[in-house]
Amino acid sequence: MSEELDPEVVELASKVFDLARHGDAEALAAYVDAGVPVNLTNDRGDSLLMLAAYHGHAEAVSALLARGADADRANDRGQTPLAGAVFKSEDAVIKALLAGGADPSAGTPSAVDTARMFGKAELLALFGAN
Repeated sequence: MSEELDPEVVELASKVFDLARHGDAEALAAYVDAGVPVNLTNDRGDSLLMLAAYHGHAEAVSALLARGADADRANDRGQTPLAGAVFKSEDAVIKALLAGGADPSAGTPSAVDTARMFGKAELLALFGAN
């Protein structure tokens, strides 16, 4: 039994995912405050937080975390927002995620693994890894 998706719901979800990609923290916060699930994911398992983090939007990341976003929620490939931020060298996002409780060891590859892979000694020190 397959359910047909309501086109209006799909359109709204698409709009909210775009807000995360573009870092519109105020609008994202308003949608979440109005009832959009803070841990909403797309067809690849990317959460709003993952999209905001990967695209370098620390303010949006902080807004989502303040509203209960799961800092360690991995996408369908096992990647976490923190590992994505390490991959993209988004220092402000990394700090926001750590302040929001992100675990540098979560995911595959983890943020620690990603920092090792790219020789980011300063991040390994920040994560307390060797």
